[in-house]
Amino acid sequence: MKKTMSHILTVSELTRSIKDLLEAEFPFVWVCGQVTNLSRPASGHVYFTLTDGDATLNVVWFKASRRRVARRGSEAIDTLTGEVLDPDAETNGRDALENGRDILCAGRLTVYEPRGVYQLVAEYVQEQGVGDLRQAFEALRKKLEAKGWFDPEHKLALPKSPNRVAVVTSLTGAAVRDFLRIASERGAGCEIRIHPSSVQGAQAPAELVAALDQACDDGFAQVVALIRGGGSLEDLAAFNSEEVASAIHRCRIPVVTGIGHEPDVTIADYVADKRAATPTHAAELLWPERAALVQAVDELSRALSLAFLGQIERKGRGLASLRRALAWLSPAKRLSRMAERLADQAGRLSAAGGRLVEAKTALLRTRAEALARAFGPADVAVAGGEVRGLAARLARAGRSVVEGKAAAFAETRAVLTGLDPEKPLERGYSLVRLARSGAILRSAAEAAPGDGLDIRVRDGRIEATVDRVRPEAEP
Repeated sequence: MKKTMSHILTVSELTRSIKDLLEAEFPFVWVCGQVTNLSRPASGHVYFTLTDGDATLNVVWFKASRRRVARRGSEAIDTLTGEVLDPDAETNGRDALENGRDILCAGRLTVYEPRGVYQLVAEYVQEQGVGDLRQAFEALRKKLEAKGWFDPEHKLALPKSPNRVAVVTSLTGAAVRDFLRIASERGAGCEIRIHPSSVQGAQAPAELVAALDQACDDGFAQVVALIRGGGSLEDLAAFNSEEVASAIHRCRIPVVTGIGHEPDVTIADYVADKRAATPTHAAELLWPERAALVQAVDELSRALSLAFLGQIERKGRGLASLRRALAWLSPAKRLSRMAERLADQAGRLSAAGGRLVEAKTALLRTRAEALARAFGPADVAVAGGEVRGLAARLARAGRSVVEGKAAAFAETRAVLTGLDPEKPLERGYSLVRLARSGAILRSAAEAAPGDGLDIRVRDGRIEATVDRVRPEAEP
């Protein structure tokens, strides 16, 4: 049996293959454990180990992934993004990190190739106490997903640059100020109606549901924006409630959510027709930049001008073509062409007639000469005498025929006159007809008592009625 040698991998190739497989299989995970070996070097990155007593996991939390919050008066500012947060925003687990503390990390698994070990690149860190919230979140997410509330076919499309928008949020939060600021800088202007509601706390779910129902039912808005600033999983608990998810699902107009920050994903985001990363992003999704609108108007104006000029050019070519066709089909041009053809035909006819006359004249001359040669003066005189004799005979025969035809006509006329049924009336006879049929009465058998008779005599008619029919043999 022939053996084939398998490909021999280098350490780098094997490590890279394991890394690719690990990252593809675990793109984002939540891991809970106890912090050990915590290190905060000058680079700003944080390194520590998570352990549950039976196993350990190396974790790196890069500086770029950590939110730092600065206070400016009553406002909380994310120093990485510059975004205004809710006043009660947390620092994404910064204070939760100390050796021996139980925490919950979210991130992606990868392999640190120089050492050949796998590690968790953390994106979010929070205290272990919120693990129950995460479990409740996952349970509700699976339940609503099974109901089909997240299915794309249930999603409504957002209107382009809407004119009327309902905003459901807290009046005291930074989210509404960011949203209104972006709305004032983008689009072509719109009306915004705010439906105030608490965004965290025990009363928040009921108030959010009431505000969403009112925004949907009052018939004002083309789209509803559900927004709030960032916060912990506990802060976002109202947006992970089934009541709020149900209110979004039954809303008859599109709902866009802008809740928290990019890593924050709530149940409301899953059910909404469109999810924005932040309240600012929600406003950006609803309205395009005005510079883009101006550019679009300029491009449309240019396209319209080009289309108009093109249309004018095409119509001009069509008009020129119609003018040429009309000129060719006009009565004056047609008469002119007919006159030209008539003049040409007349010329050709005149030439042909001249040639025909010349040919016939020549033929007549030839025939006359031949006739003159065939018949001399004596022959003509003899032929003339014969013609005169034949003419006399023809005249006599004609008179004899006419006289014979006249005699035959007279004889036929006499016969016809004798056959006329009314001629005997002049000699005292009468002509009897049956009144009902107009037929001539020729026999007594043709009449019956009561028949009307029309009797014609020489000078008039007599109407009579048959009283009795008596055959010739009856006495």
